[in-house]
Amino acid sequence: MKHKDGKYNSQPEKPFKIVPATLLVIVLCGFSFYLGGIFCSEKSRLEGKSVQYVSKTVSSPKEPAVDPLQIKSMAFQECSADFQDYTPCTDPRRWRKYGSHRLTFLERHCPPMLERKQCLVPPPDGYKPPIRWPKSRDECWYRNVPYNWINKQKSNQNWLRKQGEKFLFPGGGTMFPRGVGAYVDLMQDLIPEMRDGTVRTAIDTGCGVASWGGDLLDRGILTVSLAPRDNHEAQVQFALERGIPAILGVISTQRLPFPSNSFDMAHCSRCLIPWTEFGGIYLLEVHRILRPGGFWVLSGPPVNYENRWRGWNTTVEEQKSDYEKLEGLLTSMCFKMYAKKDDIAVWQKSSDSSCYNKLAEPDVYPAKCDDSLEPDSAWYTPIRPCVVVPKPELKKSALESLPKWPERLQVAPERISNVPGGSSSALKHDDSKWKVRAKHYKKLLPALGTNEIRNVMDMNTVYGGFAAAVIDDPLWTMNVVSSYAANTLPVVYDRGLIGTYHDWCEAFSTYPRTYDLLHLDGLFTAESHRCDMKYVLLEMDRILRPKGYALIRESSYFIDAIASIAKGLRWSCHREDTEYGVAKEKLLVCQKKLWYSASSSSR
Repeated sequence: MKHKDGKYNSQPEKPFKIVPATLLVIVLCGFSFYLGGIFCSEKSRLEGKSVQYVSKTVSSPKEPAVDPLQIKSMAFQECSADFQDYTPCTDPRRWRKYGSHRLTFLERHCPPMLERKQCLVPPPDGYKPPIRWPKSRDECWYRNVPYNWINKQKSNQNWLRKQGEKFLFPGGGTMFPRGVGAYVDLMQDLIPEMRDGTVRTAIDTGCGVASWGGDLLDRGILTVSLAPRDNHEAQVQFALERGIPAILGVISTQRLPFPSNSFDMAHCSRCLIPWTEFGGIYLLEVHRILRPGGFWVLSGPPVNYENRWRGWNTTVEEQKSDYEKLEGLLTSMCFKMYAKKDDIAVWQKSSDSSCYNKLAEPDVYPAKCDDSLEPDSAWYTPIRPCVVVPKPELKKSALESLPKWPERLQVAPERISNVPGGSSSALKHDDSKWKVRAKHYKKLLPALGTNEIRNVMDMNTVYGGFAAAVIDDPLWTMNVVSSYAANTLPVVYDRGLIGTYHDWCEAFSTYPRTYDLLHLDGLFTAESHRCDMKYVLLEMDRILRPKGYALIRESSYFIDAIASIAKGLRWSCHREDTEYGVAKEKLLVCQKKLWYSASSSSR
């Protein structure tokens, strides 16, 4: 036996000291049987009491109550009329501060804290609620996107045409003068996987007015249309006004905000990206985001240069050289020619590890990327001149190994195992939870599920559960995963949904008035230690359409403070219980008011 002082007693214990302890145990046991008898005799009486009584008598200790966060009411001034298309992190007013090399001035450059705007972005003079889907795919109000320059420059190519108070979209394009439908028909002949559900997600680089992505929606393919902010064309704004998924972005010096091996197809139709310059670094980024077995489609220079070179202000020799250089670069990155006809050429990213193994050999360009940079790191991450090689252990993420759409939505992707706590059962539970929630949301917001709500953003998704729950409604969802959260965006793409990385301490890469519904689930609980709630809500107001909705699911601690700021944004809000009526979590259903600038003639 060891004493308190740490010394051991060498003398044995004497037997008589054990006897009282033994008697004590016997007495206690007998007493416990006696008490048990009393309990049994009273059992029926206790079971007859109410649940309320039992909860009061045997309740576990409660956590100390925390008073809800309170914020003084505030009112926000209107921004001046020249801020009607303000995009804080891609603001043309700030371009001159950044270099022109590889168009870096078009990338994200957010204003410092002291220069952030605390005003409400006004709509254009004469703004009207957008035309509803599906009619919006073919026409929009001119005053909502008042850019006549693009009409004058592109009307001969049938991009769009101004007629009265509207822009009409005939479905033409530089490389598809017979219409986008005929163009995609030819593409499907070259890529049969576009017809059977194999190809589900696509990215269109340099998207124009997103006619390609718009046409694919009817064919079961969901496209992210990508284009930079510019002074005149407003390509992304036209796309979103039409109800077609789009985001501001440019392939330059930073990776695009998407995970590796995500898109089933990438497309460029005379998008003016210099693919063969700078060692093919732009192709390397397309290679990174395209999943193994995915397709890269190019129409325009230098494809079909033999017949087209005269219209490209060049020589046949120059175009031949450029095409051969392009083929060489693609081969060195483990692409292979898949099909080619007329103006369309299709390459396929290899799923064969033997090709990628050769990239580890000395003096090979481009070389295999080392392990110092995570393939999915894509928030302000520089593009490196190397090939991101698919992980050989991920055998079921290649395009040919994925279930076809729509079965793909319900199957737990292989990459869910990379998420802490991720599993097939976790995904199933998440989907079940969101089905219940979406049903409840539709009771609180009857517009959800109708053509009144088309462009939806889930501001902090996990597995895309909300988007999956409303997949049959006439809407599409941009699934946003925080750059500071667990990396679940690969799972979103593997399920056949689309999304992007983002940090909500900054402005989102879109134009004002581009979403009908913003949904968040505990965003402020997760990010309030980093992001100022006021600026997050101001950003939500900027990207929300007038008469659009915000569906805010938050801790009861934040709800009152959010409602106070929302009042200053001129939103009308009402507080609701969640589907199970728990006290610690509430819903705030808000609608943005349509208002006009004080200087507007529409006021």
